[in-house]
Amino acid sequence: MSTITKKNRTKDQLTLLQAIETLAESSRDSKLSSNYMKSVKNETKFLAKQYGITERQAVLFAVCMDEGPNNVDYRDIASHLDINRIAVLALASDIDALVHRRILRYRDVKDGDSFDVSVAVIRCLKRNEVYQLPSLKGLDCPAVFELLSQWFEDLGDSAVGPKELSQELQELFDANSKLNFVKKVRQQELCPESELLLVKFCHYLINKNDEDIRFNQMDDVYEGEAAFSRAKGHLRKGTHALQKQKLIEFLCVDGIADNTRFKLTEDAKRDLLAEMNINATEEKIVGVFDPKDITSKTLFFSDTVGKQVDELKGFFEPERYQAIYERMKQRGFRQGFACLFYGGPGTGKTETAYQLARQTGRAIMMVDVPSIRSKWVGESEKNIKAVFDRYRELVKRNTLAPILLFNEADALICTRMSGAQNAVDKMENTMQNIILQEMENLDGIMIATTNLTENLDPAFERRFLYKIMFEKPDAAVRQKIWQQMIPELNDSDASVLASHYDFSGGQIENIARKHAINSILYGDSTEVLPVLENYCRSEQLSNTVTRKRIGF
Repeated sequence: MSTITKKNRTKDQLTLLQAIETLAESSRDSKLSSNYMKSVKNETKFLAKQYGITERQAVLFAVCMDEGPNNVDYRDIASHLDINRIAVLALASDIDALVHRRILRYRDVKDGDSFDVSVAVIRCLKRNEVYQLPSLKGLDCPAVFELLSQWFEDLGDSAVGPKELSQELQELFDANSKLNFVKKVRQQELCPESELLLVKFCHYLINKNDEDIRFNQMDDVYEGEAAFSRAKGHLRKGTHALQKQKLIEFLCVDGIADNTRFKLTEDAKRDLLAEMNINATEEKIVGVFDPKDITSKTLFFSDTVGKQVDELKGFFEPERYQAIYERMKQRGFRQGFACLFYGGPGTGKTETAYQLARQTGRAIMMVDVPSIRSKWVGESEKNIKAVFDRYRELVKRNTLAPILLFNEADALICTRMSGAQNAVDKMENTMQNIILQEMENLDGIMIATTNLTENLDPAFERRFLYKIMFEKPDAAVRQKIWQQMIPELNDSDASVLASHYDFSGGQIENIARKHAINSILYGDSTEVLPVLENYCRSEQLSNTVTRKRIGF
């Protein structure tokens, strides 16, 4: 055994490199005997305290520095210490501890036979500084994901194994148990492998902006090929724990689910990653209104339309709706109600949807169709999927199924492009395929409104169970609307306006608003009819478009 140990040097006088150099040289042929360990007490205690490791681990650190610092294996250590290859295996737990401390990195965690001294450790040694592990305590969610980025990089490089990373993840979670992300992940009560996979999905979304996760991005989460093969089988069949708990789902490509590609569900993103504010776009494309906040309005329809609207209202009444729902389910029919309101502008389509929601006590989820159609190819598909994911969440959270309203949905339900070639046409087709698939699986109430039906895709027409054509009101109905909007109108004046001007309810409302504004500014006129006729002439526009009737 070498005798160069500087016994007269105190720990306070040592530098990190001096202590490592002394241990590296003096440990040759030492067999790590008790006499040797006593002879280097100053150096081992110094390094052990600085790095938070044991004294024997301090010697092994120095040996790896001397034999490497790269591509060191157990044979190198055995040769250096002059011990046999069986005895060296007893040091495996110490090597694992140095890897856990991030002083060493496995070159391939699957065999664990060779390792490197971490580049970060060497960089700090050059400055006589101890490489400190990032603090795990008091982190916010972005800091947690910054740390996860490094950890999953280590996992991908085989510098750490899934078992070790799972242990570190629990330490991280214990130190930050109040974070929503930590609480929500732990509430799932997953096995270590599934929990690590879920966190990796979150890591890919936050740190890499990647929602398209494939099998080759998951294998390092599992200990061995057999475990990964079992997981792949469950993932393909949709029976994996993360799928059963609605945390991940198949990725849709051109509206078709691909069982080799996966993504976090919108519910999971919203629930787990609320602190990362990733759902800002989704919140912009939908608005949810409580039925109590919807202003009551009297609507006037022709006898035919009024009867159809009343029938629909009857279906939506809670007790009757539930009875119909259960009967349809028993018979193996789809349980969702998809309705199409079509007709000219201002005929009351949108307002009817709102009043149905108010009268039956249902929330209404209004979709901003222009916001869905993003200029970025691929974003529109994500947006439309997010709408239906959000709606499903609302159905689960509400006692009564809300109404999903696609207002002015012409662009979404028009005829699909045959043989689409360019990216925009393909995107439009994909969006429509997604909507068609979602309508097949609809569990609730959907209403779409449109001004035009000439280009309605037959596949959509088949999926709308109820279709109501909103026509312009006849003269008798128009007279009622005039008097409801402007109560001071007498029967004679209202009859004149109704017979002379073929207006929709929306156009009459515009005129009524102008009249109200004029009255506020200049006072009530003694001659109401001439003032209103003047507004009518300015409102009057030619409208000769013929619309196809598609039936109730």
